[in-house]
Amino acid sequence: MSKQILLNAFNMNCVGHIHHGLWTHPRDQSTEFNSLSYWTDLAKLLERGLFDGLFIADILGVYDVYGSGINLPLQEAIQLPVNDPLLLVSAMAGVTQHLGFGVTANLSYEAPYIFARRLSTLDHLTDGRIGWNIVTGYLDSAAKAMGLSQQVEHDRRYDQADEYLEVLYKLLEGSWQDDAVLADRGRRIYAQPGKVRKVRHHGEFYQVDGYHLSQPSPQRTPLLFQAGSSARGSRFAGQHAECVFIGGNGVEAVRSEVDKVRASALSAGREADAIKVFMGIGVIVAPTEAEARGKHAEYLRYASPEAGIAHFSSSTGIDLAAFGLDEPLQARKTNAIESVVKTFSGWTKRRLLEQHALGSRYPLVIGSPSQVADQLIAWIDATGLDGFNLTRIVTPESYADFIELVIPELQQRGRYKTAYSGGALRHKLFGNGPRLPANHPGAAWRDPARLQHDTTGYHNLRGLSANALSLL
Repeated sequence: MSKQILLNAFNMNCVGHIHHGLWTHPRDQSTEFNSLSYWTDLAKLLERGLFDGLFIADILGVYDVYGSGINLPLQEAIQLPVNDPLLLVSAMAGVTQHLGFGVTANLSYEAPYIFARRLSTLDHLTDGRIGWNIVTGYLDSAAKAMGLSQQVEHDRRYDQADEYLEVLYKLLEGSWQDDAVLADRGRRIYAQPGKVRKVRHHGEFYQVDGYHLSQPSPQRTPLLFQAGSSARGSRFAGQHAECVFIGGNGVEAVRSEVDKVRASALSAGREADAIKVFMGIGVIVAPTEAEARGKHAEYLRYASPEAGIAHFSSSTGIDLAAFGLDEPLQARKTNAIESVVKTFSGWTKRRLLEQHALGSRYPLVIGSPSQVADQLIAWIDATGLDGFNLTRIVTPESYADFIELVIPELQQRGRYKTAYSGGALRHKLFGNGPRLPANHPGAAWRDPARLQHDTTGYHNLRGLSANALSLL
């Protein structure tokens, strides 16, 4: 049976997200992002299209590398202004029943004890439809705004992230037993004291001595997304992630990235298919190819390639404003996104501007419904991808066109679901219930004895198989 395609809408709580400059298009509504109805209408639209989720990106800090300032980011709304993504979820969950929500939150600047409660609250309010995109940040501007002199070194951020996840697992998976809550009015017992355990964690980065504040939510731990593809990021993904978001730079490169993700899971003692892999992609579709090409030409008139490479500059930590058009980009050590620096080493500014013609470096699919379906299926079958994060080009037009024209074509070919399955977000994607699977390292903290006697133990669990974990 052919693999069915998973699909997230890729968005951000801001004006300009990926395809920079398109906010100026007369049909684009992204300047309404401060309005609650903008988001609730989008959620309802996506659920009509049976999207698996709405993946909401986020950044802390500003893109101030290009030209050593924020003039262009302000003029072109290059992810500035940007609002909190988590605060959108409750309203969107209230107007939908099945749509999942993947929210990005930077762990570097928020205590895990507080963040654990926010995740549990959202998991309760969405009936188990929340996911967390784990990021450590890559902007010096954020570090300085948070009181640091500069960004923490790349691999060191992942060391901190490992311990952050350890604390979260202890709180979310271990602090409350499943049967802790009785809600027994007659006996005046809401929660049983003997079923709620204190978390005592004394590590390198975090010190916690307290109880998780929320009772067990449908998923306990939210579905875990991650997007790092450096060597250290891949190791982190293999240990923790359930969904990984990768970039696309040709079939061979994507297949290699997918294989690397599968290998990282195996190296961590998990199954190769324990991680779903999504690629970011843009789609321009119309009833005929000629109409789609015409729409593409129309969109190009509003796009800002310069804004696109200003975004790119902050992704690499290299000021492209200082480069001549034909001066090659040289890979060098930065604390930004390591994989992006390596991938585009040797490219010239002219080539980057051409690549960013639509304000973005994301792969673009253009054509009739059958042509778009052909290309999406080809990506899946040739690379081993599980699905896509579909960018907005003109919003909500890009999503509405896809739902009206491409979804029926994929359904007709048996490559896209015709109805939602029941259950939590994790169950919808993996079919094995709402909780972390037993071979995920976070599940080890469900053992009351383990939580009681080990204050720093997760670092010692790295690389152990599921069988070894079960013996602890």
